[in-house]
Amino acid sequence: MSDPIDLTQLESLPFEKALERLEEVVQLLERGDAPLEQAIQLFDEGMKLSHLCGKKLEWAEQQVEMLMQENGEWIKKPFEAEEDMD
Repeated sequence: MSDPIDLTQLESLPFEKALERLEEVVQLLERGDAPLEQAIQLFDEGMKLSHLCGKKLEWAEQQVEMLMQENGEWIKKPFEAEEDMD
């Protein structure tokens, strides 16, 4: 288990590190053996990490463009993620 993330430095955390820590937090909470105070801290950290990961994914989607060919011409179109990911 890695140490808790310094929440004051959260915004500068790379997506991969934030997701890795979020997965650790979820595993710790799912075990169910953390004392109440620690569980609350883990939950708070997890919510902040989840929000951060969501923001970073939204930003990445906005940066991605797709090359599409229309009428023999290559054009750039913004990436549109499918909403229903079942």
